[in-house]
Amino acid sequence: MAKKTWIPAVSLIVAAGLTLTACGGGGNNGNEGASPSSGASGSPASTQPAAKKEKAELTFMFRGGPDEQAAYKKVVDKYEADHPGVKVKVITTAADQYATKLKAAITGKSTPDVFYYDPGDLKAYVNGGVLLNLTSFVENTQNVDISKIWQKGVDLYRYDGDKVGQGDIYGLPKDLGPFAMGYNKTMFEKANIPLPDKDKPYTWDEFVKVAQDLTKDTNGDGKLDQWGTGLNVNWTLQSLVWSNGADWIDSSRTKVTIDDPKFAEALQFFADMQNKYKVTPSISEAQTLDTYQRWMQGQIGFFPVGPWDMSTYEKLPFQYDLIPYPVGSTGQTATWLGSLGIGVSSQSKYPEQAAELVMYLTASDEGMKMLSDAKVQMPNLTDMAQTWAADTSTKPENKEEFLQIVNDYGRPLPSLLTYNAEWYNLFFTDIQPVIDGKISAADYVKQEQPKMQKLLDKAIEQEQNSKKK
Repeated sequence: MAKKTWIPAVSLIVAAGLTLTACGGGGNNGNEGASPSSGASGSPASTQPAAKKEKAELTFMFRGGPDEQAAYKKVVDKYEADHPGVKVKVITTAADQYATKLKAAITGKSTPDVFYYDPGDLKAYVNGGVLLNLTSFVENTQNVDISKIWQKGVDLYRYDGDKVGQGDIYGLPKDLGPFAMGYNKTMFEKANIPLPDKDKPYTWDEFVKVAQDLTKDTNGDGKLDQWGTGLNVNWTLQSLVWSNGADWIDSSRTKVTIDDPKFAEALQFFADMQNKYKVTPSISEAQTLDTYQRWMQGQIGFFPVGPWDMSTYEKLPFQYDLIPYPVGSTGQTATWLGSLGIGVSSQSKYPEQAAELVMYLTASDEGMKMLSDAKVQMPNLTDMAQTWAADTSTKPENKEEFLQIVNDYGRPLPSLLTYNAEWYNLFFTDIQPVIDGKISAADYVKQEQPKMQKLLDKAIEQEQNSKKK
């Protein structure tokens, strides 16, 4: 999602701060005013033309790759056609700049009417008065039935002032993003390696063995041309840690638990794939061409896949499909389930129209079909998602894996469970020496745990201070 290093950046088209534009007071549709009254003779009582009611002008700020931008702009166009009294100004920004730009707009009191936001910011945005409460809009419209949307998705944007997952609704999910393991089916077939079982995950040992068999010098020049894996630690370590029975924080969400030996074992296994087993491109090889590009060119055997990748991966020069992540000591596969929310500014001059736009983008049959047909996300509507997953004529064939992540074993990223992500981000900020084999995982988690705990304690204190009295 937002932070993947392999997400292609899109052009920044925000020229100067975000401003809400309007032509003045007036109605919220584009129809002519009421007909003038008539005199006794039937002639108009006034020769002045009726005032034209002004359109509601909304700003919608979001980010995404080129295909996602194009798809969402088409949905906005359809919304405008269906709502002639509303004009939407679309503002896009590069994925890696979005959070900074949004927070700058909020600080500068120029918050867009409608915008993407990370569910990890829900508490801060509600406590700070940034988000509009959408409960009455959602519950009092005939256009949306939230029982048809993934409950896990809706619950990410509920907050009662104490806990997330219950209470009022302060946004709706743009999508749910199950992060699955993909594999290069063509590479397996060329190497005469049996295809993975879509229902039975590899153990770590089995995974490494297959990855070693896929790592080859195919042209005999003494240099590797393909590798078993090209995994990014920021987005695949979670699976290894969770399937090995460890986690970043405890169930109370107040204690950092990375110093658990099971956690260190998972982290060491990840580092060993590069340094010990040699199934991942080396540092110098990755600098020459990153692993995302190598996957796109057919040089990588296993690589993560999200629904947002489907339009881009249509163009891959090989066949690919999805399988569960390999399992550690628990024997249970695990991965994360992401999401982005779409919310409304509490300062919007047109809250009703802004709420309607959110519901159109996230919960309408028309919007969801357009977005899923564009292959930039999985449908939010559960019935539509079942039909979408069952269509094996589109890539990947095993889209059912996405649904299993949503329904069975997907988890939120640890950073979404706390008031802010500073403590969690520190872990990955400092991690490169482990990946390079310069420090052991066991030593790393011991030195990082107290630093991360200090930041988590600070986040807990900030949350308490932010709550409205």
